Amino acid sequence: MIVLAASGKIFCAGHDLGELQAASDPAAAQALFERCSRLMMAIGACRAPVVAEVQGAAVAAGCQLVASCDLAYAADSARFAVSGINLGLFCSTPGVALGRAVGRKAASEMLLTGRFIDAARAVEIGLINAAVPADQLVSAVDHTARSIAAKPPEAIALGKAAFRRQMEAPLEEAYAIASETMAANLGLQSAQDGITAFLKR
Repeated sequence: MIVLAASGKIFCAGHDLGELQAASDPAAAQALFERCSRLMMAIGACRAPVVAEVQGAAVAAGCQLVASCDLAYAADSARFAVSGINLGLFCSTPGVALGRAVGRKAASEMLLTGRFIDAARAVEIGLINAAVPADQLVSAVDHTARSIAAKPPEAIALGKAAFRRQMEAPLEEAYAIASETMAANLGLQSAQDGITAFLKR
């Protein structure tokens, strides 16, 4: 399992605005955003679960990072925004992950207004799994990490990949992906051992 964490008032502030302004050539700007997009997609492609441990503000591409992770836990004082619109720059690439994580209406509100939301609202819309007191954040993430680490890693990897794929697929295709994955999972030794142990109880 991979935990993305930071320290200080900011979890991730997103792109360097100076770098964005310097990328005045459209091809250079597009290459910059595509590089960031590849990073976000790599989180999904990673075999291990990726967890955001958000102690501070997650802004623009930083909010995209949180939305891209498999799980996210935050201090109850953390804040989230896709605030590029306040500078005249609609957060289109962050909107890809954000829309898939929280749904169209909640994402649209964040993208169109550029307003910050608090951790309680982030839980409510599904951007993060839980908000806890700041001094309990590390232990909350550690508790989840230990729980996941106790599961068979090959089943986790197989399931994570299929879950991501089926979430983007039409319903019939999603069930086909899930059925194929369940069959493959059933063939893993860890699944056979787990079922045998359960049946012997």
